[in-house]
Amino acid sequence: MIGYARSPLNCATGLFVTPAISTIIVNYNAGAGLVTCIQSVIDQVREVILVDNASRDNSIALAESHFAGNARLRIIRNDTNLGFAAACNIGARAAQYPYWLFLNPDCICADGSVAELYRVLTANPKAGMVGGLLLNLDGSEQAGGRRLTPTPGRTLVSAFGLQRFAKRWPELLVDFNLHQQPLPAAPISVEAISGACMLVKPEAVAEVGLWDDAYFLHCEDLDWCMRFVRAGWEILFVPSAPITHAQGVCSKSRPLFVEWHKHKGMTRFYRKFFRASYSLPLLWLVIAAIWGRFALIAATNLFRKLVRRN
Repeated sequence: MIGYARSPLNCATGLFVTPAISTIIVNYNAGAGLVTCIQSVIDQVREVILVDNASRDNSIALAESHFAGNARLRIIRNDTNLGFAAACNIGARAAQYPYWLFLNPDCICADGSVAELYRVLTANPKAGMVGGLLLNLDGSEQAGGRRLTPTPGRTLVSAFGLQRFAKRWPELLVDFNLHQQPLPAAPISVEAISGACMLVKPEAVAEVGLWDDAYFLHCEDLDWCMRFVRAGWEILFVPSAPITHAQGVCSKSRPLFVEWHKHKGMTRFYRKFFRASYSLPLLWLVIAAIWGRFALIAATNLFRKLVRRN
């Protein structure tokens, strides 16, 4: 893997300085991986704000023990699980530094990846948000790190598996996930990135506002990206900033609960942004497809439980 300097170089002193970044990590039962996540980022930023959504495992105790005496780590404990967006906003309001890096607790930032994100963000006046190259544990690019906005039409393509015919009709049957396209050699503008790793510019947040905490889990990142783009800010995907993402660590204990909120979030997203620009029949068809998919997932989950019991 390519190595990067930990922090940007101060040309006046010749020394590396830590960017004025507060990293905000929302935790819910992330286990021992939370320590690994914090360890990967804590020396690349000014502070790490860990917002815990009433975890019931030992993740917070492990973090407290491992980073005891490290003033860069601050922990905020919520009495109940407030959801991802609300917890992000709590962390943001507590941040002491102007640039905010939102990072999932199942992510591992490569050495210098945060400095690279910061360099790209601050070097581009029109950029309001940047995200890195999300990698699976096997080193392959993960879906969701760079994507198009999942419009109602694109969602129907995905729901019915029509993207398999994209080579025949590429403009009509486009997949909103772009990870199967060639990796760009330099940062590129995209319509959306993943909430697993987002570095945002203070001027952009001042104009756009914080996360929409009416979402509990999933689609809040798409919502924020949509609002950034509509306000005229660019979103950049930075392939030279790798982040390994062990996707689903916090949700594996309650898969159906997560799927419910995912589909609920998708419904809110489409009603919020596409009600005025799409016909009601098409919009309701998309929403029906969303909940039809959830019903299928729930039925499959129930069937597997019955099979295991027998």
